[in-house]
Amino acid sequence: MDCRHIQFCDQRSQVNLLQLQELFQVAAFWARDRRLEDLEVAIANSDPIITVWDKARMIGFARATSDGIYRATIWDVVIHPDYQGAGLGRKLVQTVLSHPKINRVERVYLMTTHQQAFYERIGFECNSSTTLVLVNTPIESPRSALAAEAT
Repeated sequence: MDCRHIQFCDQRSQVNLLQLQELFQVAAFWARDRRLEDLEVAIANSDPIITVWDKARMIGFARATSDGIYRATIWDVVIHPDYQGAGLGRKLVQTVLSHPKINRVERVYLMTTHQQAFYERIGFECNSSTTLVLVNTPIESPRSALAAEAT
């Protein structure tokens, strides 16, 4: 596949939430049910945001969060199935890693369910010593808790 026309963009303002939601629907089993409002919050709290474009069509996405020096995490790496296998996923991750908010960070974390071999080829290593997760439930606001007590 000739990918010379594919563009990578690191401007948060270029993220089209509807296209992102559609991309997740076809290419990201873990993100199929994400609501537009929630995607907007995730994007607002992430930096960098990298999108991949074939003309006006978003075909790839990744985001990261970081303290800028010690730790960072890469999230939601996705390439549309029609474009997989052309090296775009590797370039997408490398673009995130080279971003000024990430490139000095001591450790970059990434979670994946089925793509360990792909990320290992990029240089990531398995790290079983830090695998913990807390499945958090949203905290009720005081107003909604009072309303529930009143009924």
